[in-house]
Order: sequence, then structure tokens, then C-alpha cells
Amino acid sequence: MPSVEDLIVSRRDAGSVAGARDDEWRVALAIEGGGNRAAYSAGMALALDELGLTGSFDAVYGTSGGALNAAWLLTGEAQTWLPSWASPDVAAAGVTDPRRLLCGGPLVDLNVLIHGVYEHLTPMDFTAILANPVTLHLLATDARTGEAADLAPYITDQASLQTALRATACMPLLAGRPVRLGGRSWLDGGLAEAVPYRTALDQGATHVLVLRTRREDQSRSGSAVERALLAPYFAAFGRGAGRSHGAGHVTYREDDERLRELETSNQVRLTQVRPPSGAHDVSRLSSDLDSISAAIAVGRTAVRLLLNVEG
Repeated sequence: MPSVEDLIVSRRDAGSVAGARDDEWRVALAIEGGGNRAAYSAGMALALDELGLTGSFDAVYGTSGGALNAAWLLTGEAQTWLPSWASPDVAAAGVTDPRRLLCGGPLVDLNVLIHGVYEHLTPMDFTAILANPVTLHLLATDARTGEAADLAPYITDQASLQTALRATACMPLLAGRPVRLGGRSWLDGGLAEAVPYRTALDQGATHVLVLRTRREDQSRSGSAVERALLAPYFAAFGRGAGRSHGAGHVTYREDDERLRELETSNQVRLTQVRPPSGAHDVSRLSSDLDSISAAIAVGRTAVRLLLNVEG
């Protein structure tokens, strides 16, 4: 079985097209989110597109901010818009605005992002995403059960795609109430599947390239204060999601262990790309555009190093 790296390069060089492959493999790209920390995975996705490798994947999976990067990757305009994580114009658009809290609004308004920024400021080609033979899989957390789910079955047109993008990134409390889609209520996919490789494997992937946003020495943990603040929210809008949030740091640690095991497995081929040791922290709600821009550059370099490409 070829390595992930060898397979995606050989597919590119052979002009292989999703849906009409001449090999037996199913290759998935899994992109971790984490709010503005997803600038790291944006840089990684940017490098893949620069190297002409986007079409080498059969499916792209994304959670939260990683889902936004996944969508950009399939527009055909990734190189233009993935760097917009560090755009002053986007920052000025007011996606995150503490003043809204004074009138009972959300700190993070995903309608501003998806229907404002993505329609007018950095126009996302939703039609191109829907038509792309590389399939998009946005993961969200069912507010009632707390389980992760692939929203692909609910995406049929631009409106449902936009709703799914809001659902996967709907951070509890910070982004307001859960998002309704397909008769169910959804919250941020990171609550249940922060690194979206499990769903990719469950759906038959034989090879998975995982773009991570945390260094190996970073862990996912919620403080007691955070849990106390979120408890009334989950009680009102999603007890199952609340249980997933409470177990999140345990699940993330288990994911790290499982991913390391899979990297040496004979059953599947899996490769992780992570920010290197010493890379700076980028918080979920960071407004430091220089830090975000630097994270994009670090992520881009990490993928190019993996594939032994200079520049």
C-alpha cells in the first residue's frame, strides 16, 4: 500500500480525477479547526493547493474552522482566499464583536461571516463547491445526542451549504443558539470530533492526510470556569453536546494516541501534519493579525517540508 504522500503526488502527476480513478484507494483530507487557530490548517491547505494536490483527494473532511478551510479548498480559489484569515478587511467586518453582548447578541456572529463576508467581501464560490467531484464533509455535533455527524446528506444547494458551514462552527454560547438543519440542532463539530479522521475512516478511507492545528505538546482542556459558564447554555440547548464538551479533553487525548497508532498501521495509511515544536499559540478568538498571518506561513511550510518541496 503506497504512503499518503506518494499516492497524492502520483495521482497529481497522472492527472487522476475524483470519481474516475484508476486505482483502488480512497484518499481523504481531514482538517482540524479551533477558531482562529485554524490559520495553521489554512496554511497547510494553501500549500496543498499551490502544489496542485487538491484534486488528489476523494473527500475532504473539516471541523469548525477546519471546515471553512475545507470549503475554500474546493472553490478553486483557495490561493486567493485562504490567506484572508489574516485580512484586516475581514477583521473589520465584525464577525467577532463584544458590543453585541450588550444587546443580547452573540459574540461571534456566523451570519456576518457566512452571509456577509463570504458573499461580498471574500466571495466564496458555493456553486463550485457543490459541483466539485471531491466531496465536502462538514462535521457538526448533534446538540441533543452529543454525537458527531457528517452534514453532507443535508447539503443540496447553496442555502443548505451555508447553513452547514454555520452549524459546524457554532461555538456554544459564543455563537448563539444551535443551528437548525435537517430537523436537528447542531453545534461546533469540535465538541464531538475535533480531528475529523474517525468519520473519514468509517466512510471507507484507505489513506488520510490529517492537518492539525495544535502542536504535539498542546492539549485540549476546558477550565472549571468555562464549564460553569457553559452549563446553563447546554442545559437549555443541548445536554448531549454538554456531555461531549465535558469529555472533550479526554477524547482529544485518546485521539492523539489513536492517531499515533494509525501512523504505523498496516491497515490504513495515515499521515499527520502539525505545527512544529516552538510554534506560537493562536487563541480561538485571537485578533492579532500578525500572529494569524505567521501561523498561515508556518502551516504552509510544514506541508512543503513533508513533501520535500522548497519555498
